[in-house]
Amino acid sequence: MLEYPFTSGETVVVSGIQSSGALHIGNYFGAIRQHISLHHQHPSYYFIVNYHAMTTVRDPNALRAHTIDAAITYLALGFDPSKGNLFVQSDVPLLNELTWIFFCLTPVSQLEKATSYKDKVTQGLSANCGLFNYPILQASDILIYGGTIVPVGADQKQHIEIARDTAQRFNRTWSPDQDLFPLPESYIMKQVAIVPGIDGRKMSKSYNNTIGIFDEGKTLKRRIQRIVTDSTPLEDPKDPDTDNVFALIRLFASDEQQSEIREAYLQGGYGYGHAKKVLIELMTEYFADARDKRRELLNDLDYVQDVLQEGGNNARDRAEACLDKVRELTGLMTTYSV
Repeated sequence: MLEYPFTSGETVVVSGIQSSGALHIGNYFGAIRQHISLHHQHPSYYFIVNYHAMTTVRDPNALRAHTIDAAITYLALGFDPSKGNLFVQSDVPLLNELTWIFFCLTPVSQLEKATSYKDKVTQGLSANCGLFNYPILQASDILIYGGTIVPVGADQKQHIEIARDTAQRFNRTWSPDQDLFPLPESYIMKQVAIVPGIDGRKMSKSYNNTIGIFDEGKTLKRRIQRIVTDSTPLEDPKDPDTDNVFALIRLFASDEQQSEIREAYLQGGYGYGHAKKVLIELMTEYFADARDKRRELLNDLDYVQDVLQEGGNNARDRAEACLDKVRELTGLMTTYSV
């Protein structure tokens, strides 16, 4: 009998970021900032989800480039490879075996109710099987490492519930005496609202309404100038709580700065152009050190590859221990030897 691979009561942080395009400030405030903070506190497995990205990305060069860029972004923003594991999802192909086993337990009706799938199809994305089955691959991502804490955006909470249901179905079916999979909990920073894009909708690569984490100079100015505002005249008071520019300012400004800008909105004589200029200055300063670090990493891609390779090795070791036990419990035979 193989030992159970996960320690009861162990806290393991697991989450991923999709490599379907350049990462933006919505990714940062919704996920990456939490990831960076949590990996100093608990064992963690963070992966760049290039399997998931294939639901929309068809250009192999773009997929490779976005994958490396995501790794550079994490390292530039403060991820410490000595504290946690950063790797590429496809470096753990055992995920796909576990996903098939989970497919055999999952009612189609549960996936049909997934709001994220419905939303993406409504946006015009192809209703392919990968997109439909997305939550089960995500469940494998979490459960194969024994994840217990999953930092995600509020829009992903339903997917964590599906992962919990999947773990419970497996445990009831094949591991009733000693649950193999712990039940993951979503970790959502309640104080951070959904980050608005330049068109006022949720910031998303799908909407092409993003502001890049490392945008600067003319590129940053051009994106911020396009932020949608209302037509209130310059001299009139304005409501900061309904303004997209102020919503973004709040993410970067200190409490004192927010109070001063709020008061300027309410008094009148303060235009949206003034607010956009302040936002440019705040963003430029906020990510200054990370931009410098990113430039260093772009000149040391061997180091980036080494980080991903080490993280992938550690992730595979943990995944292999999990799958060995899964095969034993389910009766899946393997007759080959390495």
